[in-house]
Order: sequence, then C-alpha cells, then structure tokens
Amino acid sequence: MKIIAQNKKAFFDYEILDKMEAGIVLSGDEVKSLRAGHCSLIGAFATFHKGELFVINMSITPYSHAYTKSDKEMTRSRKLLLHKAQLMRLLGDISKKGITLLPLKIYLNEKGKIKVELGIGKHKKAASKKEAIKERDIKRETSRELRGKYRF
Repeated sequence: MKIIAQNKKAFFDYEILDKMEAGIVLSGDEVKSLRAGHCSLIGAFATFHKGELFVINMSITPYSHAYTKSDKEMTRSRKLLLHKAQLMRLLGDISKKGITLLPLKIYLNEKGKIKVELGIGKHKKAASKKEAIKERDIKRETSRELRGKYRF
C-alpha cells in the first residue's frame, strides 16, 4: 500500500470514531497526477447528494503532460464508490448532530487501485485539543529523558 496523501489536520481537529475504505471515480489524467503524488486533502469533506456520496474540496493538481489543463477541475466534486449497505450506514451516522465524513488518506492498494480512507469524525473542542498537545509534549519529554539515560 502506497500512501499518496494524508489529512493530518483531520486527526487534530476531529475525534475519529470509525474508518472505512471507498473507491473513487477519476479521469485518466487525474490518476496519473495522483500516482505522481500531486494531491491535497486540506479542507476536504464528504457529503451525500441524491443518494450518492461525493468528496468536496479535494484538490488534484492537473497532470503536467495532459492534453487539457483546467484549474477549475482541480477541486471538482468526485464520486465515492461504496456498497448500498455501507452508504445507508454512513447516512445514518451523518444524520447525528456534529458528525462529519472526512477523507483521511488516499492510497494505492495492492492491486494498483486508488482508494480513499474515510473517517467518521466528531469535531473536538478547544480544551481537548490543548489536552492532546500537552499529552504529546509529555510523551516527547519522557522519551528524550529515557533515550539519554541509557546511552553508554
């Protein structure tokens, strides 16, 4: 599995409750651009429209050798592919207040297909963000102290 892009900000801003894998509908030059690693998930989210799931604000830079290069196609909405039962479950989860669908990462699976890992997230409060930062700092300090202690 080769990771193309990750949404690190989503893990900081949201508490991820559940994850699932989805396929994505792309054009040929978008696939080539993704394989080159030209993608950004910052500010991206998924939403339902007419019973189908779409990812919004995912930016894929136009492929440099493509015949048509249009900047408005960079952030177009792209359809996500899931089974009907998975879509119904996600629709039920989203109907709860404060729940958001976020693309966490885009990757190539073992068969060479491009997949999107979706996360069901609940927005964190400012206090919990500060608490997470504090815990991370304490963990970093203890690992530094332990690392220096056992050197010979």
